[in-house]
Amino acid sequence: MGSDKFVTRHIGPRDEDIQSMLEAIGVGSLEELMEQAVPANIRLPKPLQLADGLTERKYYRRIHDLAKMNKVYNTYIGMGYYDTITPAVILRNVLENPVWYTSYTPYQAEISQGRLEALLNFQTMVCELTGMELANASLLDEATAAAEAMVLMFNSRTRPKAKAGANVVLVDEHIWPQTLDVLQTRANPLNIELRIGSAADFVFEEQVIGAIVQYPNSNGEILSYADLAEKAHAVDAKLAVAADLLSLALLTPPGEWGADVVFGSSQRFGIPMGYGGPHAAFFATRNDYKRTMPGRIIGVSKDAQGNLALRMALQTREQHIKRERATSNICTAQALLATMAGFYGVYHGPEGIKGIASRVHQIAVLLDKEVTALGYRQLNENYFDTIRFALPKHVKREDIEWLSLELEMNFRYFENGNVGLSIDETTNLEDINWIIEVFAKAANKKSYPTITAYPEEPAIDERFGRTSSFMKQEVFNKYRSETEMLRYIKKLEHRDISLTHSMIPLGSCTMKLNAATEMLPLSWFEFASLHPFIPKNQARGYHEMMEELRRDLAEITGFADMSLQPNSGAAGEYTGLMVIREYHLSRGDDQRNVVLIPASAHGTNPASAVMAGMKVVVVPCDDKGNVDVEALRQKAEEYKDTLSAFMVTYPSTHGVFEASIVEMCEIIHENGGQVYLDGANMNAQVGLTNPGYIGADVCHLNLHKTFAIPHGGGGPGVGPIGVAKHLVEFLPSHPVMNNGHVGITAVSAAPWGSASVLPITYGYIKMLGADGLKKATEVAILNANYIASQVKDTYGILYVGENGRVAHEMILECRHLKADSGVTESDIAKRLMDYGFHAPTLSFPVHGTLMIEPTESESKEELDRFIAALQSIYGEVQAIIKGESDREDNPLKNSPHTAKVVTADQWEHGYSRQQAAFPLPYLLENKYWPPVGRVDDAYGDRNLICTCDPIEAYQE
Repeated sequence: MGSDKFVTRHIGPRDEDIQSMLEAIGVGSLEELMEQAVPANIRLPKPLQLADGLTERKYYRRIHDLAKMNKVYNTYIGMGYYDTITPAVILRNVLENPVWYTSYTPYQAEISQGRLEALLNFQTMVCELTGMELANASLLDEATAAAEAMVLMFNSRTRPKAKAGANVVLVDEHIWPQTLDVLQTRANPLNIELRIGSAADFVFEEQVIGAIVQYPNSNGEILSYADLAEKAHAVDAKLAVAADLLSLALLTPPGEWGADVVFGSSQRFGIPMGYGGPHAAFFATRNDYKRTMPGRIIGVSKDAQGNLALRMALQTREQHIKRERATSNICTAQALLATMAGFYGVYHGPEGIKGIASRVHQIAVLLDKEVTALGYRQLNENYFDTIRFALPKHVKREDIEWLSLELEMNFRYFENGNVGLSIDETTNLEDINWIIEVFAKAANKKSYPTITAYPEEPAIDERFGRTSSFMKQEVFNKYRSETEMLRYIKKLEHRDISLTHSMIPLGSCTMKLNAATEMLPLSWFEFASLHPFIPKNQARGYHEMMEELRRDLAEITGFADMSLQPNSGAAGEYTGLMVIREYHLSRGDDQRNVVLIPASAHGTNPASAVMAGMKVVVVPCDDKGNVDVEALRQKAEEYKDTLSAFMVTYPSTHGVFEASIVEMCEIIHENGGQVYLDGANMNAQVGLTNPGYIGADVCHLNLHKTFAIPHGGGGPGVGPIGVAKHLVEFLPSHPVMNNGHVGITAVSAAPWGSASVLPITYGYIKMLGADGLKKATEVAILNANYIASQVKDTYGILYVGENGRVAHEMILECRHLKADSGVTESDIAKRLMDYGFHAPTLSFPVHGTLMIEPTESESKEELDRFIAALQSIYGEVQAIIKGESDREDNPLKNSPHTAKVVTADQWEHGYSRQQAAFPLPYLLENKYWPPVGRVDDAYGDRNLICTCDPIEAYQE
């Protein structure tokens, strides 16, 4: 292949390296290795029917042509999406910076201090604006956050006066339609009854567990809910509030009038609309709910030397621990977007945020006055940014729509004929005059004023106005110049490990190259600035791209169609199960609610099943780590009348291609069930086999794994699902936009999910093409088997296939080391930081082990460097076993070693400073210094602090 081919840039090993790696493994060719690793009965009989791969230059032209097909109008639709200004210093140094977008979820706290602090800033900002005590580090979007609030209220039922089985949630009718649709999707399988009506008429009778309202509501009107909160609390019910975060700079925060949960979207804080996402939802509660709050919480702790350190708090709540007992299936966040929103708060500070909110309100008031003077009637008595007009009898809505489109503007049109305008941060004097012109011409007014200056700033009605201060912490009041902001971002950046430093060998996470050419379109105006509810003819580029992407993904997976709506892997799992559920219901099989799940499955599988209202039955694995086929057969036959689905990850969670997968699918189908294939390990399938060919009915794809969307410190993720022909009619629809499907109600707020990151996957497929995709899979399997061949005689590989090969990942055996030396898998993970590497996946899926996945993007040189680090650590363990190193005072137990520790005046360890910090020669050229020592997890959980206030107190 010529060097202009993208595949030669995406794949790490050169051809000569591949040959030497094959020799080390003991095979003569990639094809021979594939024959040994991948069962013959599932190999595709013909190549993928995809176009040849484009060069990067040709792809750039193609995506540029698609971008030009999108028309960027000034949009005043609102409904949870608003144009905003991303400060260039954040755009350039965070969104477009691979240190931020290639880092992993901060499970390894010691090398994640930068993004942890950025997320702590986000949590603090949310608490300050909402008036709540505790916030998490983001959820997926506003609608799914509403669903999480509903489930939290449902799982927290404590009312002594409530009837047994109390299950009613009151929902105000003036909530975003997409939020209501997602609430209905989530409520139904959990037997939660939604009663939709006016908040003014809510009655908290004995079966009501809580209520959900919007503030300001979907009409744009500000109402007081203080009395509602009081009524709810009088009977031990709860109140959840969907709030506009920007408005809370001017409005009394819900925490001050009694809300139990406050949630919403932080999109207005510098995150482009992106045709629907990704956007970081916020979720804040009272401290009472800290152990039932969904998602991730960043907390303050200390390290081994007593220094302040940050970490993810309360991690035992994660799904891989609780599994079917989890109260939520959410496994990811929108960390990159939350980081950006937090930096937006740092950059603007409280005065800047309040100033932006005030200008938005000022323009809304001005337009209210001027349009009313033209003969229209404005219907919202109190509002923040949204005004709603009833039209005079002689004015047709069609005329306003036509005139506004002529001037490249989009207004909101209510079903009753009203016309709405939602003002945003970008609206200026020129925009104001264009808006006035539309209303004037529609009303046949020959003369109307030209606004040349903003009037005096109006005040929010004192009944609703905020009187409390917010964001007084130093971090929000320090970095005003771009120079200082840049340096702060860089300071945090240097406290993290990302793919810019070294390979991240996480099993089941696929931390591969996120190519620069794939990433470029994300910040293009034509992709970033589109509202998801605009007329489709303004987003033709998006739709052409998404149609091609759906077809390509369907070809790759062997399915009939795809839904792009799920906005995370766990959301994809849930959606797939809900599609299966709806399929059974359509056939009158109401009783089919049992899901068979292998004991080795990722924890989100059983959690998603429970969220979909299903009963989990665990299928054991045999001593080789494979699903016990006879046990599966027995359970399928036992539950044949109630069997809904079988959830299976392939290759297995143990990193092996199980030869019996086709037989397993047949067993399920023979007993009336559907096969859900978890696509977490699709990186070992593409071009070699696929879920449809294997016999599955549904599969979700983690686009942030196999298809190159970056992890961004823990999100964004995208989890589209592919389905067989008989399930296409059940794919999720949307209440606002026709997204091409008419099945279950929505599973996310946006019609096409996180649309703005789809160009990444589109580019990945278009540039690799059929041959490149297959080559990427083959090299992923090669790289894994190469590492396995080098460490199998020291650590040992826990599970291998029938021919002694692993798939694209492997489980490193560490339990025998602990027995002989006292060294744990966690000690090895921490010591790898001293060698400049992120740890593999820790104690999953087998406790006491490390799971490694190198991906196809890592070169042989980098693989050898990682192998050398592992073998050096193995030597350090052997030194302990032989008595040459103390069992307690050794480099592993004391790792990671910070610069402060290594350069201290006193050194009281039985090993040298050089061994601590520079155990291998390559570290002398490129040393990463962990910013903190080993973090005390238990201390952080016992002393839960989740805002940045204590950082400042500690520094004082």
